[in-house]
Amino acid sequence: MKSDFDYVFHLSHIDLDGYGCQFLTTKVFENIKCYNANYGAEVNERIEQIFSDISKIEGIKPLILITDLNLTTKECNALEKKAVSAGAKLALLDHHGTGANAAERFAWYYLDTSKCATVITYEWLKENFGFDKEGVFEPIVQAINAIDIWVDESKYFPYGRVLLGMISGAREVNRVVFANEDREYKLNLIAEADKILRENPLDDAPIILDDALHQIKKGFFIQEKNDTKDNLVADFVTEILSKNRDEMTVYYKGKKGILTYSTGNTSLIGNNFLLKNEDYDFYMDINSRGGFSLRSNNKVDVSKIAEEIGNGGGHPNAGGGKIEGYKDNFVYEKLREFVQAYLKEKE
Repeated sequence: MKSDFDYVFHLSHIDLDGYGCQFLTTKVFENIKCYNANYGAEVNERIEQIFSDISKIEGIKPLILITDLNLTTKECNALEKKAVSAGAKLALLDHHGTGANAAERFAWYYLDTSKCATVITYEWLKENFGFDKEGVFEPIVQAINAIDIWVDESKYFPYGRVLLGMISGAREVNRVVFANEDREYKLNLIAEADKILRENPLDDAPIILDDALHQIKKGFFIQEKNDTKDNLVADFVTEILSKNRDEMTVYYKGKKGILTYSTGNTSLIGNNFLLKNEDYDFYMDINSRGGFSLRSNNKVDVSKIAEEIGNGGGHPNAGGGKIEGYKDNFVYEKLREFVQAYLKEKE
């Protein structure tokens, strides 16, 4: 199989098991681009994104790898047709029983309900690419398996419980707006947890990891000097926003703003960004229900903007409201287009 492709496009779930699969594949494939999705409509959005990205790279033999996500027969038919047109190979490695009908029909759909997707991916990599012959990653793989399919008699189960909370609580970086950075953050957490598991007695490892998590998280976000975690995260996010601001800009009545999605910590991050980007008039963060927060730094009265666009209010440097008829989106570019069109209508 190795000679059949030279570039991997890996779509996986957004939980511990899904990121566990990518933790492994990124150690095997040099040319790999990762994506993540929750179940449902977001999966198809990400698949469309994959094919768009494939079309932008000339001369490659791509493999589309999907892990820890099940597809319907209809979705598999559509995916296979697009893959043939794009000259892409397919492999789907999953453990959800709801994919049984599709798995029976498609040779590239591998299903095993007895183990988690990380174990399935690990075994696939070992069999096809000679990965981890020394079994170095076996403990972390078994810990993910123990918690994901709830094998509470496993000796790795207590460690898996800490891993589960570690990933579910890693919300400092929004995965829609900052997909690559969010994934890098979570894979870094798994890498550090893997190191602790290998270097410490198994009975002690859960407590050691739990005690170390705060420092591990801070270590990822430190750029120049140590600070509180909230300040480090704000600086980290501000740096990303500043680098990508041209693709995240919106306008309202000639005023220039930047749009984020469910980023949180609006006052701190918004103020940071506006101080470092003096040509911007306002910062806008919108959530999945259409609620929004606005911040300014004495450039514009955002309470008036909030009133005009969302029946909201506030005070000159901080306001909020709700967008009428808001429809959530999994792709930031489409979200920005929607919000910009809405702001134009309200002018």
